Amino acid sequence: MQQYKLKRGFKPEPERIYQAMQESFPVEISRNGDRFEISYGALSKITVWIEDKKLCVETVSDAAVKDDETILQTNKAYRDFLLKSTGYTAKERLKMAKKDVGEA
Repeated sequence: MQQYKLKRGFKPEPERIYQAMQESFPVEISRNGDRFEISYGALSKITVWIEDKKLCVETVSDAAVKDDETILQTNKAYRDFLLKSTGYTAKERLKMAKKDVGEA
């Protein structure tokens, strides 16, 4: 499971996260309480929820997918979702993750 901080102004509201998922992943989103689940591209399962004002994401890769184009499209959609929901770019998220681990 990954946890992501939300940029100032990005409220930890499930409805906002649901909207970001709808925009990034053109598939049906199932709701289980405050958790959202989808299956998209090279990821057989993506579960998203808010916990302690952080975005929590759990992913399960689909090992059967070998098509590079599908994998790249899935990664792009996932990064796009993280940007829309956290407000941070991939580079900023990496920098924060390193800082949290103490490598910065």
